[in-house]
Amino acid sequence: MIVCAATNNPGKLKELRRILERAGHTVKSLRELGVDLDPEETGTTFAENARIKATAFCRATGLATVADDSGLCVDALDGAPGVYSARYAGVHGDDDANNQKLLAALAGVPAERRGARFVSAVCLVLPDGRQLTVEGECPGAVAFDLRGENGFGYDPLFVPDEVGLPGGGKAPNADRRSYAQLADGEKDAISHRGRAMERLEQELPGFLGQ
Repeated sequence: MIVCAATNNPGKLKELRRILERAGHTVKSLRELGVDLDPEETGTTFAENARIKATAFCRATGLATVADDSGLCVDALDGAPGVYSARYAGVHGDDDANNQKLLAALAGVPAERRGARFVSAVCLVLPDGRQLTVEGECPGAVAFDLRGENGFGYDPLFVPDEVGLPGGGKAPNADRRSYAQLADGEKDAISHRGRAMERLEQELPGFLGQ
């Protein structure tokens, strides 16, 4: 299936492309499709925002479209930044500012109270109007400093509870590495987006057969 990946975030596009192509689909980016659209994310949940984006880009391209809305929910901040993760510091997509604001908000909060989870809602919309929305989560904690270069967003600050293993399966993150310190395979196996996409792939045959 040819799928439009509805994101302008290079890091997110890389992950969506990697996961979808591994599942046998052909992925087209917005740049490849020549689509310049910025739908307003007015939803109050990750699932609502994912549907808004997937629906808008499906209409614009005429292709099956996958959109993700994701964010970091920190326990000590009552779930913030949540759906506002990408614009937490005021400017959409300013990773450095967002990370610094998060560190400032957690200043003085001890390790045992820095629990957090990454959440991803992935929505697939077909040209005939059918929609499938799934979610995935990854539990972990917020570190005290930025670690690693292999990631984007809050990846350098988020320490997952588990990591993926080369031959499959998962193991405790004994080294307390951040998302940005993990290899692609280690992250995809346990990441919020990886888990959401795995669920999408599981439900897709039945959905397409409806």
